[in-house]
Amino acid sequence: MVTKLNKTPIPIPIPIPIPITEIEQSAFCQTDSELKSVTLEQEFLKGVRWQKLPVSYMRTSPEDLRKNIKSARKQLGTRVTILGHHYQRDEVIEFADQRGDSFKLSQYAAEQKHAEFIIFCGVHFMAETADILSSPEQKVILPNLTAGCSMADMANSDDVEDCWDDLTDVLGPNEVVPITYMNSTAAIKALCGKNEGIVCTSSNASATFDWALQKNKKILFLPDQHLGRNTGAQKGIPLEEMIVWNPFKPLGGNTKEQLKDAKIILWQGHCSVHTRFTIKQIEKARTEHPDITVIAHPECTLDVVNAADFSGSTEFIKDKINASAAGSTWAVGTEISLVNRIAAENPDKNIFCLDPVVCPCSTMYRIHPAYLSWILDGILNGVTINQISVDDQTRAHSKIALQRMLEIV
Repeated sequence: MVTKLNKTPIPIPIPIPIPITEIEQSAFCQTDSELKSVTLEQEFLKGVRWQKLPVSYMRTSPEDLRKNIKSARKQLGTRVTILGHHYQRDEVIEFADQRGDSFKLSQYAAEQKHAEFIIFCGVHFMAETADILSSPEQKVILPNLTAGCSMADMANSDDVEDCWDDLTDVLGPNEVVPITYMNSTAAIKALCGKNEGIVCTSSNASATFDWALQKNKKILFLPDQHLGRNTGAQKGIPLEEMIVWNPFKPLGGNTKEQLKDAKIILWQGHCSVHTRFTIKQIEKARTEHPDITVIAHPECTLDVVNAADFSGSTEFIKDKINASAAGSTWAVGTEISLVNRIAAENPDKNIFCLDPVVCPCSTMYRIHPAYLSWILDGILNGVTINQISVDDQTRAHSKIALQRMLEIV
């Protein structure tokens, strides 16, 4: 049964990032490999601070939510496209028309010209990118406005603007090429677009570094220092020529001489999931499984990436394991929801997460089925809830940086 909603348009303010508290970071970590489906009300009892929604949705059982979502999907048909990021929980991903990483999903969204509504079951920067790439008449929706990205939030646009001004003062104009990882806000993508910069993904970071280095300029890499460092090391750039910019210190904690000597300036950001993986975990896996293959995401630290047999994007990890021989054993250094899904789809292989303490992406996990049900009911009732809309100027500059990436890969 569809819940009747007030048809008065709901004004959606620019969401304020909700930081991951220590309580939330640990709330869904466990040693068991499965996170049980419970009501949203039960998840709220763990101390999380998520977007509020009508209490009826919070108390609806997982089974009834599933029935409600299936019914709403059937009624809406092709008016709605649902996108599910690889790190999304299973009880949400089952309703996705397309699964993938953030950019693959945004590209897919742009191709769905028939869809009036694009529901992005991911995090805020992903919905922003989908809005930038989709047509103006389409509406992009994020089921839970507090589903941000801790890494993206580490690069506040005002702090990055200050950094850019400082670098220009010290090094002179046109001496630095800004590269931002896809996991960044539209404002950061726009800054790159305005300043001859580019966007990259974990799968094409190498190509974007080649593009920038050919200009014989320094690189400012945002916001993930580890992807930047791993890519720089892959290019043979010495570690001493890759310095970190701490936005809370004058000149990022560096001297003018260090900035002038550096080849790459790495923003002090990281992924809270991928920095959990360690050398000790790899050593333990190799001791227990001598024939194991270790594969890690490039958001992991440099020592972990160097110790792994392979490193690559979520798509690379998934495709590599899918194509491997039956009976092979894999230790995977990426988010647990994806690892469990790959394992379920490859029952003839032994696949497990490097980290024995299972911790899903805390911000991605904020998309509970109750939010998806709420959003779909809203559309059925003529109410658009949680629309993500990027302003025209930011959209235009962001699109320039995204287009540069598409031209070189």
